Amino acid sequence: MPLRGHLTTQTVRAVAAVLILLPAGVPALAEDGGEARAAILAGAEQFCPEGIEKSAALAQALPGYVLTELEDAGPPEQWLRRRLRFENAGSDLALDVMAYRSGGVLHRIDIEARALAADRPLTLAILRGDCTVLQARALLYEAGSAQELAILAGNLETEVGREPLNPPVPPGVDVGGVTVAHVDSGVNYLLPRIASRLARDAKGRSLGYDFWDLDDRPFDGDIGRSPFFPQRHGTRVASLLLREAPQVRLVPYRYPRPDLGRMAELVAAAASADAAIVLIPLGSTKRADWEAFEAAARAQPDLLFIVSAGNDGRDIDARPVYPAGLPLDNMIVVTSSDQAGYPAPGSNWGALSVDLMVPAELQSVTGFTGETVEASGSSFAVPRLGALAARLKAAHPGWRAADLKRAIFAHAVPPPPEASGAVARGWIPQPDAVRN
Repeated sequence: MPLRGHLTTQTVRAVAAVLILLPAGVPALAEDGGEARAAILAGAEQFCPEGIEKSAALAQALPGYVLTELEDAGPPEQWLRRRLRFENAGSDLALDVMAYRSGGVLHRIDIEARALAADRPLTLAILRGDCTVLQARALLYEAGSAQELAILAGNLETEVGREPLNPPVPPGVDVGGVTVAHVDSGVNYLLPRIASRLARDAKGRSLGYDFWDLDDRPFDGDIGRSPFFPQRHGTRVASLLLREAPQVRLVPYRYPRPDLGRMAELVAAAASADAAIVLIPLGSTKRADWEAFEAAARAQPDLLFIVSAGNDGRDIDARPVYPAGLPLDNMIVVTSSDQAGYPAPGSNWGALSVDLMVPAELQSVTGFTGETVEASGSSFAVPRLGALAARLKAAHPGWRAADLKRAIFAHAVPPPPEASGAVARGWIPQPDAVRN
């Protein structure tokens, strides 16, 4: 069940140090004591470049390991992708190997070491077809939970940097304002510009929550595709919201990818935090995933939910995505336009399902490590509209979802004739200019 938030990383202008660079020659630390990295290097020696082609010899390729899976994709004898799994019960390690070739030439091998009993990822190396290590990363655990991501040199022994994965939220003071809940991959609250805007209790603790890991650390990282390359989406979206609405008191929630039934708890938490607006810049194609959310949102009619239309380049009236396709009165579905009011390339549309377009292409946002980047897509239409809603709420504290929705729609104008029928309510050319 993939959930997607649109993210493009383009122009990097400045870098802040969330990736902690280490002096050259610092040895890598890992839970496995180096066994995982040694196994990967042994595998690389056996598989690359021609060993991966020899099906008959693979069973004996790694001493102490048993070949438990071999699966090819593509024509027989001309496979395009080969997947292998080796297990070593004696060292509690498994190696998952994925090889790719085209035109009969091997061009990449991924080798991942995992703890066998816990089925927990440890180390990943990505190699070219000529055995050169392109990238290598290791997860560093504490009390069974991955706390840091080590970036390794090509020898898999030397660390060149680390990224935090689950740090505690720094203490702070609640600054007040319009409470907005942001449901995403989390945020990097180590960045001062994010931490200073978090909603906090009387003791300075953040009101945010991680509904994925079920702890109070909603740190930015969607590991659905790979734990070694987490997607950092939420910080970018939140930064655009905070820039266009200085009134916002932010409650970040990391979305519950393992069980979307937890969305009911999330909505209840947002209501308890006194949120007026909930941003959901993500979605999926299965309505069943969103049934708990639908019921919970309907039970909170005063909360305004602003959700993205998605980025599949399609009419979601005909091919729905959710939660955008849900019939909720207290929800606005928004998509991205270009500066002229035409639907942005790749963004979804729908004369019935999508309410509004706002310009959300090549937006300047703050990246995960504090750098300034440009981002595009309907995910970034959500914070622009959310900021508009927050400014209206600040000007009219008594307004509820229905009032905010009515006022927002009043600012929409017809798009260009060629874009007529793309959305139900129209286009807001300058959402950041709306104040009341």
